[in-house]
Amino acid sequence: MTIIEQIITSFIASAAFGIIFNVPRESLLKCGFVGMIGWLIYFLMTMYNIDEVPSTVASAFFIAIISQIYAKVYRMPIIIFTVAGIIPLVPGGIAYDAMRNFVENDYNTAISLAAKAFMISGSIAIGIVFSEVVNQIIRQSKLNVKAKYRP
Repeated sequence: MTIIEQIITSFIASAAFGIIFNVPRESLLKCGFVGMIGWLIYFLMTMYNIDEVPSTVASAFFIAIISQIYAKVYRMPIIIFTVAGIIPLVPGGIAYDAMRNFVENDYNTAISLAAKAFMISGSIAIGIVFSEVVNQIIRQSKLNVKAKYRP
């Protein structure tokens, strides 16, 4: 039952974020789906005792891949799907707890949580950039193959 709750809430969160940022109405379900898949990957990896940072990199990578596919198929900017898709991965709760611990003068816990939030945020960026690098390599290799076999 937990996985069903996780995917439903991540779908709603991603689609609702799309509503807040005025994405086209026909792409709301797609934005929700991208966020749901990304969160499902993250949730399953952490459920199998993989650390949050590699889990976030992997899920951000797949979010960006799916976003690239959707952008090409539906002829929309990739940012629509990517931004809405990463929302469930953003470590807002951890950042909040870090700031709360700073205010309460519990600096050891605060620094630990802030470092964790920073690493998770960085891993989101790394996953998206890595996906774009892989996409560019594939595109370039296709262009090279076409140029090689052109009469």
